[in-house]
Amino acid sequence: MPEVLQNILIILLAGYMTWDNGSGVQLIGSWPVCTAFVMGLITGDWNTALVIGGTLQLMSLGVTALGGASIPEYGVATIVSIFIATRTGVSTGEAVAVGLPVGMLTLQLDVVVKYVNTFCAHWEQRLLHQKKFSQMQGVYILSILIWSLKYIIPVFAVIIFGAPLVNLVTKLIPTWFTTGLEVAGNMLPVLGVGLLLHYMPVKKYLSFLLIGFVLSAYLKLPILGVALLGAAFAYIIFQNETKKSENVSYGSVDSIEGDDFDE
Repeated sequence: MPEVLQNILIILLAGYMTWDNGSGVQLIGSWPVCTAFVMGLITGDWNTALVIGGTLQLMSLGVTALGGASIPEYGVATIVSIFIATRTGVSTGEAVAVGLPVGMLTLQLDVVVKYVNTFCAHWEQRLLHQKKFSQMQGVYILSILIWSLKYIIPVFAVIIFGAPLVNLVTKLIPTWFTTGLEVAGNMLPVLGVGLLLHYMPVKKYLSFLLIGFVLSAYLKLPILGVALLGAAFAYIIFQNETKKSENVSYGSVDSIEGDDFDE
């Protein structure tokens, strides 16, 4: 596929993520693994795309936007990282180390765009009271276009300036620095898993965590095998908890039927 066509499709992908996140459909959302799948289709480099997508997905575990909170856009970081890796030939660790700051920058754009769209919301409210529904629909579409800028602007900038700039920088900076970037990029998934464990009931299920670690680290069982065992244990726990809840419900019914109100 010609690079010009790839660039257009990548920018369209960035814009589509806006509608996908806000429409409620969320076929790909801004999840790194789903975004990486589409980037693999566009670039043709499946291995690089999925490795980067999996790396950023692990890092984003345990991070979510609640209410009006803003978080780094890992979907944008995925697009940028894959683009840099496929166009410049740098390692996946270096590409992630470059793409992640762009996702952090998008966080600042998110705040600005939300502030601007506040005016659109009040504008739509006035049109609603005036019963100008067609104009209100137009303002709604305008707000979506404004919202999409937080994805399109950084991706467009990277497509125009990113690859040449990265090529220039990689020629100038020393090897030890690029090695440090690669190591830092490879450590990011560990940070994501740590954040996820912070919010999970680790103490309650510590034995299963240790079993999974032993199977993977010492017995060299593939990740899919460990995941299937984890699913089996989860199903057993689910059945046991279901039986406990049923027994509690039956006990409550028996106590109600046997009280003085039966007479």
